[in-house]
Amino acid sequence: MATMTFARAINAGLRRAMEADPKVLLMGEDIGALGGVFRITDGLQKDFGAHRVLDTPLAESGIIGTAVGLAYRGYRPVCEIQFDGFIYPAFDQIVSQVAKLHYRTQGLVKVPLTIRVPFGGGIGSPEHHSESPEAYFTHTSGLRVISVSNPQDAYTMIQQAIASDDPVLYFEPKRRYHDRGEVDESVDPAAALPLGSARVLTEGRDVTLVAYGPLVKTALDVAVAAGDEGVSVEVIDLRSLSPVDYPVVEASVRKTGRLVITHEAGQNGGLGAEIAASITERCFHYLEHAPVRVTGFDIPYPYSKLESHHLPDLDRILDGVDRAMGRANSLSNLPGADD
Repeated sequence: MATMTFARAINAGLRRAMEADPKVLLMGEDIGALGGVFRITDGLQKDFGAHRVLDTPLAESGIIGTAVGLAYRGYRPVCEIQFDGFIYPAFDQIVSQVAKLHYRTQGLVKVPLTIRVPFGGGIGSPEHHSESPEAYFTHTSGLRVISVSNPQDAYTMIQQAIASDDPVLYFEPKRRYHDRGEVDESVDPAAALPLGSARVLTEGRDVTLVAYGPLVKTALDVAVAAGDEGVSVEVIDLRSLSPVDYPVVEASVRKTGRLVITHEAGQNGGLGAEIAASITERCFHYLEHAPVRVTGFDIPYPYSKLESHHLPDLDRILDGVDRAMGRANSLSNLPGADD
């Protein structure tokens, strides 16, 4: 076991995938000599050459369009979108081409393309640098959408994404890049928890708390704080946003009878709404309270001085747990909080 930062774990996973398959190549803005703005690809161009770690023009549509052609010819390109809000120029390529080629060709063409997206807030940056666009892509059939929350998954799941014959959007929470954790580099990605699986992180009996990406760490803190108040919280790291591992969430809710979902993205049309509706359909007779969502507010991403009020934190998520438990609270009238 090695202790490494989240960012270094992704780098190590990319390195191992490139060593294992010469058809794996990286593409993105400033990812070569600079190693990317977050230094995720640091050292890879030096070790694998500029023909496998390609600095591209500042044109996201061109990056994805070129990668589609490479995937069509048998390569496994990994594209970096420098910041979450920069993905929109590539949106048409992703939803109109990447997501549909396999279906359109009746299975004759595979698109083994991985798109890395640093996402979410918490680093003091404005709009276009702190967004959570995952729901746009979970709505699009033909794409796998995953979000990692810890160094071990960052290391393992980037390799699984690259090995997948499906196009994968790999959302990595940029405010967690410097978090450290143990990573077992001997793990065989093919033998690890499958790419589409959720993981129960803490067992609980009173409330199921579902999170992904940047808020998983916060959710674990919530479980500790709630436990001090006598409430047992079961935390689930969703990991896969499309498809959602509903059997894991269902089993938990059938046990606890209560569900809280949290994410940084706004509430309206967010992934939490889909999970709440699906679990209500599947577990209606087990629910003791309507599912509760604790999300970012339905506003453009605020200035950095205000982002701590915008992002769900321990207090707001604890308030959501209280509401699911039927307790009185003082925060439930906030915009973005469930009625």
